[in-house]
Amino acid sequence: MCGICGKIAPDRVTEEIVTRMADSIAHRGPDDHGVLIRGRAGLGHRRLSIIDLSSAGHQPLSNTDGTIWIVFNGEIYNYPELKADLVAKGHTFRTQTDTEVIVQLYEAEGTRCVEKLRGMFAFAIWDENKGRLLAARDHLGQKPFYYAHRGDELLFGSEIKAILAADPSLAEMDLSALDQYLALRIIAPPKSMFRGIRKLPPGHRLTFDRDGTLTVDRYWDLPFGPKLEGSDEELTEELERRMIETVRIHLVSDVEVGAFLSAGLDSTLVVSILAKHVTDEPFRTFSMGLDHGDYNEAPYAKLVAERYGTTHHERMIEPSLVKHLPALLRHLDEPSDPLSLCMYLLAKMVREHVKVVLGGDGGDELFGGYDRYYGNTYAGALARVPAFVRRHAIGPALGLIPDGNWYKSMGHQLKWLHELSFLSGGARYARSLNYFYFSDVARDALYGPAMRDAAAAFDPGKPIRDAFERAEAANPVDRMLYADSQIRLPDHPVMILDRMTMAHSLEARAPFMDHKLAEFSARLPSRLKVKGRKLRQIQVKLAERYLPEEVMARKKQGFSSPLPYMLAAEFKSLFSTYLADSHLARDGIFRPEPIQGLLATHLEGRADNGNRLWLLLNSELWYRMYIEGTSQEAMTEQLQGVTVESDISC
Repeated sequence: MCGICGKIAPDRVTEEIVTRMADSIAHRGPDDHGVLIRGRAGLGHRRLSIIDLSSAGHQPLSNTDGTIWIVFNGEIYNYPELKADLVAKGHTFRTQTDTEVIVQLYEAEGTRCVEKLRGMFAFAIWDENKGRLLAARDHLGQKPFYYAHRGDELLFGSEIKAILAADPSLAEMDLSALDQYLALRIIAPPKSMFRGIRKLPPGHRLTFDRDGTLTVDRYWDLPFGPKLEGSDEELTEELERRMIETVRIHLVSDVEVGAFLSAGLDSTLVVSILAKHVTDEPFRTFSMGLDHGDYNEAPYAKLVAERYGTTHHERMIEPSLVKHLPALLRHLDEPSDPLSLCMYLLAKMVREHVKVVLGGDGGDELFGGYDRYYGNTYAGALARVPAFVRRHAIGPALGLIPDGNWYKSMGHQLKWLHELSFLSGGARYARSLNYFYFSDVARDALYGPAMRDAAAAFDPGKPIRDAFERAEAANPVDRMLYADSQIRLPDHPVMILDRMTMAHSLEARAPFMDHKLAEFSARLPSRLKVKGRKLRQIQVKLAERYLPEEVMARKKQGFSSPLPYMLAAEFKSLFSTYLADSHLARDGIFRPEPIQGLLATHLEGRADNGNRLWLLLNSELWYRMYIEGTSQEAMTEQLQGVTVESDISC
C-alpha cells in the first residue's frame, strides 16, 4: 500500500512541487519515498513496503530502457501468474515486485493491461515515447485516484490533499457536491467537495495525451447474468471454494498479515476460512469493544477467536469526537460519518502489531445484507394500493405515529415505505437512501440563494438512479446491489476504510471485494441473496458451517451504531457550539433559521435530528478547515475548549 501523486505540464513541473505533493501523503507510505522528473512529467511516491522489502521495490519504477515509469498504490494478487506468462514470452525482471509486472504488462498490452489485473490498485504510468499518462483504478474502487485537469496540465494523487499541496487555489467548494452529501451522505464520482478536483470512478482508466486531451473510459463492469444453475447446496459449495481461493490470494505478502474480527458475519467468515483452510500458522485477530449494552461486539468476536485459536487482541475504547474529529477530517479531505471514528481507532490499535489486515468489507453489497433491499420490495407491494387511498388515508394516519428516537423505529419504517410507494425503479432506490438525511424540501428550506441555484441545476440521486437503471439485471434486488457496488460501497465504507487505515500506515485488504468473487456473486439467483425478510441467504448457509450458534443468532448491529448514544453529550455540545454560530450560514450558503429549528427540537428531545445535524456539523468543520484555512492544530485546540455536559442524554 502506498501513496502516489504527480504533475504533467509542458514547462511547470519541478521537483519541489512533486516532493511537496508526496510529503502531504507521507502517512500512506513511511518506509520510502521517490520523486522523478522526466521532461513534462513529474511522479511522486510514498512506499509502505509489503512485497519485496528490499530497495528494489523503490518507486517510481521503470521498464528496462527507462522510457516507461510507474507509481503504484495497492496489491496485484495474480502477479505471480502474470509474471510467469510474461517470462514465457521473453520478458526479464529485475525485482520481485508486483509493480514491475504492471510495467511490463503495459509494454505488452498497452492500455488494456489493466484488464488482466486482479487486486486493489490505483496507478499512473508515464509513457515517455508517446507523451501519454495512463492511470487506472481497481474494479470496485478499493484504492482512490483524484485528479485536476486544466488545459495542458494534469495533477493527480491518492488523496485530495496531494493536489491541494501543488495548487492551494483549488480549495474551492463545489456547492453541488455539498448538496449531494447532505442528501445521501456520499459524494459520487466524478465529483469531490472541490470544484476543480475529480475522482476517477471504480473500474475506469484515464489517459492524458501530449495535446492535453483527457479521456476516461470504463474497462470493467459487474455482470449479473447469465444466472448460475444448480441447487442451493451446490452453489453454496461453489461459494465456499471461491471464498477459500480469494482469502488465500489476499495473503500474498512479505510481512505478517492479521485480520479484523467483529461479531459481524463478514469478518468472522473471513477469519474462519483463513484458519480452517488457508493457513496452519497462528495469526493475529483484532476486535474493538464499545462498552454500551448489547452493542458490544467483543465477547462474540472472542468466541470465534477461541474456536480457531487465533492470537487475539481486544481493546475497549472510549471514543471522542472532541479529541479526534479534526484528524478525521484532515485524513478524509471530505466530510463523512461516525464510522470513520471507529475505524480510525481500530486501525491505530492494529498498526501496533501488523502492517496488513484482512477485513469483511463488501459482503453486504455482494449478498444483500441491508434491510432496504427487502424494504424496497415491500414499498412496491404497497404501491399497488390506490394512490388516492395512500395519500388521503394512509398518509394522515401515519402522521399520527411518533417517529421514535431511532432510525429503525416502527414509525420511521412505515413512513419510509409510504414515501417510497409513490416512486419506482431507480428513483425509489435513490430516495430510500436519502430518507434519513435531507429531503428535497428540507434542503430547499435550508439553502441560501447561491446554494439553492446550484441545487436547482443538480440531481444528487442521479448516480444511484442511473446505476440502478443501467444494471443488466431483471431482479430489483440485483439492481440495488449493482447500484450499491458502483456508488455507495466505494464512496462510503471503502473510502473510510482506506483513509482511516492509511492514516496509521496500515494496509487493509477486503477479500469480498475481489472482482472475480463479485462476478460469481452477481450471477447467483436472487433467492440466495434476499428472500422475504431474510438477507444474504447463501452467505448465512456458508457461515453456519463455521461459526458458533451465539454469533449466528446475534442481530446485526453495525460497527458505529452505539456512537450516537455513547457520544450524546459530545454531539450536543458540538452542535450547540458550531451550528449555533454556523459560518456556512454566515456566508449565505445555508439559512440560519432551519439550522436553529433542527437544533432546538433535537436538544429539547422533541425530534431525533442526529443524522442531519451530524451532516451539518461535518460540513461546518470541513468548511472552516479546508475553505477558511483553519489548521488541524487550531481546530483541535478549539474543540478541546468545547464544554461537554456529561449529564446530557439523547
